[in-house]
Amino acid sequence: MLIGSLIYLLTNLLIVAFQEEPFVMVSENVLGKPKKYQGFSIDVLDALSNYLGFKYEIYVAPDHKYGSLQPDGQWNGLMGELVFKRADVGLSALTITPERESVVDFTTRYMDYSVGVLLRKAERTVDMFACLAPFDLSLWACIAGTVLLIGILVYLLNWLNPPRLPMGSVSSTTLYNSMWFVYGSFVQQ
Repeated sequence: MLIGSLIYLLTNLLIVAFQEEPFVMVSENVLGKPKKYQGFSIDVLDALSNYLGFKYEIYVAPDHKYGSLQPDGQWNGLMGELVFKRADVGLSALTITPERESVVDFTTRYMDYSVGVLLRKAERTVDMFACLAPFDLSLWACIAGTVLLIGILVYLLNWLNPPRLPMGSVSSTTLYNSMWFVYGSFVQQ
């Protein structure tokens, strides 16, 4: 008799759960049929049940809480059900904290919530104009316009007021040379 009840206890687990989509959900109760649980954690539990050969009964934590340590030192919620041994296993998307870990054993995480971003793999192409990438097109247009405008102003000033040069020297004050002078001054070359 004792061995039979021990086998029954080992093969029939009482599981306390906390409802949270998509892990543990209750399907709609139709015409007095018993509640049916579904969700990701229930699917994992069903797979373990089939593989290890145990049966289980699920119930929801009476106060519908995960469980926290109260000021009087007692646990409530799902954690309280486990601590007071009213349930064999707890099933929930429960955060593992040092306080909780000191009173119950946790399995390793089988699902991790982390934020991730998927990006298309960059194609490795050689771009001849990669040197232009640091600036936006509008900024490059402003730079080109500034070089053009200042180059024209330098040419006009040299044409209106030519520099006095010693006899025999030649000064080239063409528009092309004025533009190159401004560009060279701009890029420090």
